[in-house]
Amino acid sequence: MPVALALFTSDLRLHDNPVLRAAVRAGDRVVPLFVVDSGVAAAGFAAPNRSAFLAGCLADLDEGLRARGGRLVVRRGDVVEETCRVAAAADAVEVHVAGGVSGYAHRREERLRAALEADGRRLRVHDAVVTVVAPGEVAPAGKDHFAVFTPYFRRWSAEPPRAVADPPRRVDVPEVDGLPVPSAADLGADGAAPGLPRGGEREGRRRLTAWLRNGVDRYAELHDDLAADATSRLSAYLHFGCLSPLEVVTRARGNDSPGAEAFVRQLAWRDFHHQVLAARPRAAAADYRTRHDRWRRDAGEFDAWRAGYTGYPVVDAAMRQLAHEGWTHNRARMIVASFLAKTLHHDWREGARHFLRHLVDGDLANNQLNWQWMAGTGTDTRPNRVLNPVVQGRRFDPGGDYVRRWVPELAGVPGPAVHEPWKLPAAVRSGLRYPEPLVDLAEALARFRAARGLD
Repeated sequence: MPVALALFTSDLRLHDNPVLRAAVRAGDRVVPLFVVDSGVAAAGFAAPNRSAFLAGCLADLDEGLRARGGRLVVRRGDVVEETCRVAAAADAVEVHVAGGVSGYAHRREERLRAALEADGRRLRVHDAVVTVVAPGEVAPAGKDHFAVFTPYFRRWSAEPPRAVADPPRRVDVPEVDGLPVPSAADLGADGAAPGLPRGGEREGRRRLTAWLRNGVDRYAELHDDLAADATSRLSAYLHFGCLSPLEVVTRARGNDSPGAEAFVRQLAWRDFHHQVLAARPRAAAADYRTRHDRWRRDAGEFDAWRAGYTGYPVVDAAMRQLAHEGWTHNRARMIVASFLAKTLHHDWREGARHFLRHLVDGDLANNQLNWQWMAGTGTDTRPNRVLNPVVQGRRFDPGGDYVRRWVPELAGVPGPAVHEPWKLPAAVRSGLRYPEPLVDLAEALARFRAARGLD
């Protein structure tokens, strides 16, 4: 009887998983395999928050497979070596895997294909598993990717989607040795943030259903409201593949509200960044469009930024939320990225690294390219825009509730005055135990404009 192997990477789900579906169709028996990749830690991509979330994802996946007569086979080490060992032990004819977009994923895929072919086996790579539209599926004439979002979105929206695949009813697994499903401690999650969500497909699907029932209708009007906390919070489940982005879009399109339309647009941004990184893997670490910046280095400023003690309340609130939850609002991410890269004029890569150390949804394509967008070195058509943190705070947290939630030193400051505590009477200010502003915004703006040659 033929055996196929489904190698799970960023697709830790049973619903709408073309990798698992194809493996079930190709073989009478299937090895659902996850390798705890030693290369991820060596490359610096592992982080306690994501490790803790991953443990929940793997436990949930194993439970779902067992309910279908199977189990998750876990190995630890080099993905290529372990996959080949398992394939040989099970005499698997084919190995199925989701296509990746990073340079690391590309190299892993090339090594895996060569190693399997040398052993007489085939690698089947499935696109549009971690994205709605496969990277490279749509491109302008004569180019390999879209560099501007709006024309990409038009083509993306017109692309006919594949059908959403049902989960397999049964998964028969041959006798293959594996390790116990790892716990969070096994994966090195010591020091994880206290406010992390629970990982796994079941939790992701529960949240998706609740979001589409009770939240998405008002997304267009509330998605930038920091205090309302009215976004889906599905990003970690999408990053780990607990949710199919295609299924999310398909279900959201069943709602014809402006909120659902705006939500789908955000998922298109996710695909946009994946197709950029797939075409330009170096953009993970190098400027997509260089501005020849001579970035400043100031350890004290950077430490104040990452700890949430810049003296600008909305910046500090966002950075403290990141430390506590491993997540922060997209608008808040934009504000703190602009502050670091443009107000302080620090290298965007330093900020991106800090985010990847903390974000449970730390996706290389979205994180790096969003940072480049805000730094003005990426795909932004207005590369020199600077977000004023006071203006942003007043606009997107007008009552100051978001700031007071995360900056307890300012809990007693009423209303929008919380965004400019340095304007409070000296007697009040002295009792706040909150730092003075790290920099003068006007001076910082002039410095940035001079550095970019804009004056």
